[in-house]
Amino acid sequence: MAILTGLYLWCALVGTLIWYYIHVPWNFPRQLPRIPLYVSLLGLWSNMGQDEIYERWLRRPLEKHGAVVIWFAGRWNVLVTRPHYLTDMFRNEDVYAKAGSQVKIPWSVIASLVGDNIINSHGTTWRLYTGIMKPGMQKREFDTKPMLRKSRRLVDLFIEKQNAVAEDEETGIEDGVFVNGLVQKWAIDVMGESFLDYDFQCLEKPHVRVEELQTIIKKTLFKPLYFNFPTLDKYPYVFTSRRRAFAIMKEFEDLLYHTVRTNPRKYEQENRELQDKQVVHMLEEALDSGKINDKQFRSNIKIMFLTAHENVQQLVNSTFWELGKNQDVQNRLRQEILDTQTDTPTAELVNGMPYLTSTIFELLRLYPPVSQLINRVTLQPTVLGGDICIPAHTWVGWNAYGVHINRDVWGPTAQEFRPERWGTKPEENQAKFRRETVRGAYIPFNAHTRKCLGQGFALLEMKVMLFELLRRVKWNIHPDYHLKLTSGGILAPLGCKVVFQEVSDDAELN
Repeated sequence: MAILTGLYLWCALVGTLIWYYIHVPWNFPRQLPRIPLYVSLLGLWSNMGQDEIYERWLRRPLEKHGAVVIWFAGRWNVLVTRPHYLTDMFRNEDVYAKAGSQVKIPWSVIASLVGDNIINSHGTTWRLYTGIMKPGMQKREFDTKPMLRKSRRLVDLFIEKQNAVAEDEETGIEDGVFVNGLVQKWAIDVMGESFLDYDFQCLEKPHVRVEELQTIIKKTLFKPLYFNFPTLDKYPYVFTSRRRAFAIMKEFEDLLYHTVRTNPRKYEQENRELQDKQVVHMLEEALDSGKINDKQFRSNIKIMFLTAHENVQQLVNSTFWELGKNQDVQNRLRQEILDTQTDTPTAELVNGMPYLTSTIFELLRLYPPVSQLINRVTLQPTVLGGDICIPAHTWVGWNAYGVHINRDVWGPTAQEFRPERWGTKPEENQAKFRRETVRGAYIPFNAHTRKCLGQGFALLEMKVMLFELLRRVKWNIHPDYHLKLTSGGILAPLGCKVVFQEVSDDAELN
C-alpha cells in the first residue's frame, strides 16, 4: 500500500510540474484563441508543410481575431497577423522590444549559434551595431560583378548536371536536377564576397567545410522536440545529440572567425574608401578600437553569414518551383530580359525592369523565407492596436505568410501568383512596395525602424541571378516532384527537382 501511495504521489507531482510548465498564463489575453500545443509538435510525427498546418489550424482564428496564443520555444506567445496590430507592434520598439534566443533561451543550441547580434538586440546595443554595420549593408552602389560571376558559374553547373543525367527509356523524360545544394553554394559565395571580403569558392571546390556545416546546422536546429522544448538543451550530458549540436555550432563559429580574421585582404582596410569597405572591415575596425568585444564580433559575423545567404537561398528554391509550374510568367520574364540585348546587367538596368521587380515582390509575398518570427517581448503592460491587453514580459511575433495570403488584406486573388498586382512601371512597383509595407500588409523584410538593412542587397542579388538564369535556361518541374513546403523554420519547397534546357536549344521541353 505504501508503494502504491508513493507511486500516486510521484505521478501527481510529475503531472503538476508538466501542467505548470505548459499551462497558459492566467494574465494572457482571454479573447484570443489558443492554438493546441500539439500543433507546434506536428513535426515529431507528421511531414505536413507550413502551408498545410496554417490552413488547417491557424488561418481561421488568425483571420477572425488578428492574433492567437501559440506555443513556441518552450512558452506561450502571442502571434499576430492583422496589419493594424502589426503596425502598432513595429512602430513601438520601446514597448515591443526586439529580443532573440540569447534573451529568451540563452542556454540553448540556437542561442549558442546566433548570440547577441544586430537583428535581435535592442536599445543602445542595437544602435551600436547599426552604426557600425549599416554603411556596409545599405550601400548606394553594390558591386554586381561577384553576383554576376557566381550566377554564371551556378548556371554552368546546372547545365552540366542536366547534361549528365539519363533519359527514362519508357517515358522519354530526362531526369531532373535537385537545385537546393548548388543554390546554397551560390548564396554563400555571393554573401562572402559582398559582406565578408572572402570568396569561399563553394561553387569551385568540393567539400568546403563551412558550407557543409550549414546543411548540418539546418537539420540540427529545426528538430521539433528541441525547438519547442529548449529546456532539454540544458542537459547535453543526457541527450548526446545536443552535445553534438553544441560542438557543431562551436566548430562553425571558430572556422568562420579564423577565416575572416586571417584573410590577408583585411589588412588593406585602412586604405579603403568608405564606399569600398564591407561589413567585415567595419566590424574589425570596431573590434580593434574597442567599440565591441570579441564575442560581439563573432555573433555579428555569424548572423551576417547565416541571414545573408539563407533567406535568398530559400527564395531561389521557391522561384524554381513557382516559375517552373507557371510557364507564362517564366516566358514573359525571359522576354523582358532578352529585350535588353545585353549579357552584363548593371544595378541600374535590373532595377528599371518592372516585370522582374514585380515577380520578385510577388515571390516574397507568397513564399516569405522568414514566414514566422517571435522575437519581441513587451517591456511593460500594453494594449495591442487598442484592442488586446498584453501583460509585460510577453513574447510577441508575427506570421508573414498569414498576412500575405489573407483575402481581407490582398483581395480574392490573395493566394494566386500574380506579379501584375505590383504595377507595370518601376515607380509603380516601388510605390506599392512602400505602401503595403507601411500599412503592415507586406512584411517579408519586417517593417519600420527594424526593417531588414539588407533588403536592397537581397533584391539586387535576386535580380542579377534571375537575369542570368532566365537568359540562358528554361525549366520545368520534374513530373516526379510534388510540392512539399518545410514544416517549420524557413519557408521553402523541399527537394525541388527541375529539368533544365538551354535557351539556345530549339528542342521543346517535355
